[in-house]
Amino acid sequence: MDLTLHVWRQKSRNDDGKIVTYKAEGISPDASFLEMLDVVNEQLIEKGEEAIHFEHDCREGICGSCGMMINGVAHGSRGGGLATCQLHMRHFNDGDEVIVEPWRARAFPVIKDLIVDRSPLDEIIQAGGFISVNTGSAPEANMIPIPKPVQERSMDAAACIQCGACVAQCPNGAGQLFTAAKVSHLGLLPQGQPERYERVLKMVEVMESYFGSCTMFRECEAVCPKEISVDFIAKMNRDYLAAKFKAS
Repeated sequence: MDLTLHVWRQKSRNDDGKIVTYKAEGISPDASFLEMLDVVNEQLIEKGEEAIHFEHDCREGICGSCGMMINGVAHGSRGGGLATCQLHMRHFNDGDEVIVEPWRARAFPVIKDLIVDRSPLDEIIQAGGFISVNTGSAPEANMIPIPKPVQERSMDAAACIQCGACVAQCPNGAGQLFTAAKVSHLGLLPQGQPERYERVLKMVEVMESYFGSCTMFRECEAVCPKEISVDFIAKMNRDYLAAKFKAS
């Protein structure tokens, strides 16, 4: 199959970017979107041109590094467990024109081409996305009984891969879904209780310094590759209000 790509090219965060058009020809429908970009880059390098820069690592939907906007949608798919690396070309039609851009969010400045700086997400984790434990041998797994529904709920939140699609798709550039997932997967478990309220205060404070406000468009939930529910935002808000009262 043959496609026409309109790709955002930008040399650095201080330069003006622009859309550049490329031809992607002879692409297998079974190729992933990133493999299609690999083919285009090989052709560019053969011509002596600079390759399109984009992030990737595992290419298995685990690492969360491969995010980009495809035809205006984060990861090019409305959720369904798909990261960009898992989006296959069979979802496109021969002759399609495809617009490829980096994440569009004030908190994610472009580094080069399709690569953005997502370090604000790391700062949220550093603020409280951990628990304090005594070092030593690992405890027996069944020493702390945890109801199965609580385990499953915590794992639903822990599925977040920190890709930033929720921020990029949100009209407000809000980071609530990411932060709520990271707050909740620890806050639901017994091990996370000692720092539960301190955690939510610190992480929300960092989040609000970088990202916009959540007004429940639910675009974040629609494009999340792990289908994380906005219900976690409500849980985070309840914990945040409780933490404020406890701190006053």
